[in-house]
Amino acid sequence: MSHHFDTKLAKEDPSLNVSDLYLFQGAPDTTVMAMTVNPDVVLSSPDTLHIEGLYAFRLDLTGDAREDVVFKFRFSEPRHLNGDEHIHVQKFQVRRATGETIGGDKGELLIEGDTGKVHSKSGIRAFVGIAPDLFAADAAAMQNLQKTFYNEHRYDGDAFLHSRQNFFNNRNITAIVLEVPNHLIGKGTVHAWATVSLYGHAPEMQVSRWGLPMITHLFLNDPANQEVKETYNKSVPSDDIALFSGFIADYTQKMTTYAGSAANPEEYGKQMVSRLCPTTLPYELGTAAAFDVAGFNGRPLGDDVQDVMLTLATNRPIQDGAAPDRNRIRTEFPYFGEPYSKEEQKDVVPWHPRRSH
Repeated sequence: MSHHFDTKLAKEDPSLNVSDLYLFQGAPDTTVMAMTVNPDVVLSSPDTLHIEGLYAFRLDLTGDAREDVVFKFRFSEPRHLNGDEHIHVQKFQVRRATGETIGGDKGELLIEGDTGKVHSKSGIRAFVGIAPDLFAADAAAMQNLQKTFYNEHRYDGDAFLHSRQNFFNNRNITAIVLEVPNHLIGKGTVHAWATVSLYGHAPEMQVSRWGLPMITHLFLNDPANQEVKETYNKSVPSDDIALFSGFIADYTQKMTTYAGSAANPEEYGKQMVSRLCPTTLPYELGTAAAFDVAGFNGRPLGDDVQDVMLTLATNRPIQDGAAPDRNRIRTEFPYFGEPYSKEEQKDVVPWHPRRSH
């Protein structure tokens, strides 16, 4: 969950918090889109999705940072699963929207079903349910790096040599997974992002956005200006250069200055703006996905994106010692393996008391 609890509303209702986005090749001639929400589900978050939430995968086909094709999920009122009062099931619908149907919940109905099950129709597959969190990071070391950066104005090169523990180990999330034939998207390279909006009794209001990992927790995390996270989550990629390029350039310029890792920190800051703005995930359809320092081409489930973003931010090769649990990845849809059991989670400390929904 590379973005977790980074807005006021996300803390109040984690079902509205986009934590991660994955984009990779599925079955032949198909593409898989997966977003995760509900950080630390069951232990700290409810296992339901918001009935007025609009969960969307947005894809730009032309390079203008504006969506051309959108896949939208909507969810019904939750009901208790027979025999287990703690597990909920919700009906969902998936729609594809282009042109005038992009706004709101309009679009062609592709598939529908119940959460917790895999559904297939006409080469389209969908799954929504509890899954293992495949993001990995040494959260304590990350906090130390940021603390020394903001409070002491220096680079702590030893921050990742001590703890080397995956804070997200044995935690679950809610995964929203969709596999579609490529012809329902387009051709060539797309630029993707995921959003959650509220849409019901009022006009659509975006409340959460994910375009690249660690943007809010790394580059937009000045303790003196946490409101920038709220702005980011409510904004659109086409405004990223105007709204956030200054923050990204300033952070990377200062970080590489403190680290002594760039011959020209100002120029390196400009390079990172070019790399990270707009904050969308590029992917060439039909190719093997890889998210690494050399370049972004989608994001498969097992890539260690934390190390990639830390290396880019500092211009130093950083390995925090935490890696995704690749044993929890399937080779078949829905690709996320079994969630961690109660027994596996017996020593996991919730982030905060579980909220009701």
